[in-house]
Amino acid sequence: MSVQEKPQKADGAYSGYHRRDVPQADAELTHVGPDTPGGEFMRRYWHPVALSSDVTDLPLAVRILGEDLVVFRDKSNRVGVLHRHCSHRGTSLEYGIPSEQGIRCCYHGWLFDVDGRILETPGEPPESRLKDSFVHGAYPAEEHHGLIFAYMGPPEEKPELPVYDTYLTPSDNRLIPYSIWQPCNWLQIRENGMDPIHAVFLHSRLTEVHFTQPWAAMPVFEFFETGDGMHYLTTRRVGDYLWIRSAQFTLPNIGQTGGLWEEVTESKYFGRVSLTRWVVPVDDTNSWIFGLRHFNDAIDPEHQGREEECGHDSVDFIGQDGNRPYAERQRNPGDWDAQVSQRPIAVHNLEHRGSTDVGVVMLRRVVRETIRGEKKFAIPIGDAAGQKVTYTYSHDTVIRVPVRDDLDDEDVQRQVGRQVMDAIKSGDAIPDAEARETHIIARLKEVEANPHQT
Repeated sequence: MSVQEKPQKADGAYSGYHRRDVPQADAELTHVGPDTPGGEFMRRYWHPVALSSDVTDLPLAVRILGEDLVVFRDKSNRVGVLHRHCSHRGTSLEYGIPSEQGIRCCYHGWLFDVDGRILETPGEPPESRLKDSFVHGAYPAEEHHGLIFAYMGPPEEKPELPVYDTYLTPSDNRLIPYSIWQPCNWLQIRENGMDPIHAVFLHSRLTEVHFTQPWAAMPVFEFFETGDGMHYLTTRRVGDYLWIRSAQFTLPNIGQTGGLWEEVTESKYFGRVSLTRWVVPVDDTNSWIFGLRHFNDAIDPEHQGREEECGHDSVDFIGQDGNRPYAERQRNPGDWDAQVSQRPIAVHNLEHRGSTDVGVVMLRRVVRETIRGEKKFAIPIGDAAGQKVTYTYSHDTVIRVPVRDDLDDEDVQRQVGRQVMDAIKSGDAIPDAEARETHIIARLKEVEANPHQT
């Protein structure tokens, strides 16, 4: 047989020769540049583009959704997000000089306001109307909770920047911003949040226990769509207690996660979140996670979290960044290693998905249907004063439900988990956030008192 002829494919041992071809990635879901379906979908929402702490007296060059931008703070403390290259001759505005109003290009002194208006062209004759003949590319920007957000979509469609209920509760909640660089596509990072089974193995059974021992218990799990995304529901048996947990994915790229260090030693009702995270595409093969770590006595009563470790490319729990030595990451890999190593863009056609991948499949479908317009863009509500908030479902609830010999315990876990979720969703009709929480906790205590009701 000549070397030009390919032998017949076989499915037997040592079949690497027959499995070398790598199909193209799913461009509809993973490509985010201008005029791509996914990129236009992403641009209908607000995204964090920088930590406030990274934008001081010097401009910051960033790349978001395949566009080169500059983020700056002028001397009036306004933040701006502009196209990076000067409209005059293309010099990068990362070398610009912040002014009392806007930023001035270092090359010829052109002055740009935060909205893209050209305020001065000092080298031109006084009678020149050049500065009034066009505007520089700019995006609306807002600064909240130590993050700078930009809206990169059609200006006439700009939504409100959403405010989530978890920002406001409990009363001692402290929101600490951080960022994490990941050299891979945004989707495989976001999918991790809808894969609760990875916590059993990656975080618990295979190397070190990254959080607490109860994470190692295999949960009963279900997935549910919401009007603006989806969430999972997991229930674990830990002694006489059931630990019911939900994490939420909100379109287009937001995830909220409950507690990290749950010991499951006593009852707890509607514990809220430790993380709010946006996976912001830099381009098709790079991403930033911008997050808010939630610190309060309810989510972390033993104070195991470390606020001082949260910041630029750093957060306070293991495995989230690529900054550890390579050999250490091989011996004790974390989320960063599992996500980034799937290739710069994960190739879905090479996967052999199983029953535990239901959430990942659902997330891809929800995103695809929204990109195609088969689902309406669900834009969360909110305002800077917190007068309107978006309710969320991420939580941890622990209730005492001892094992009964006359009942199948997996059925009990599934039934009680659904009752807990129904109790939480019953609060959706209550317009006041504080009253909603009081109502939910009362309903959860009723579930604990009578967990075997049908």
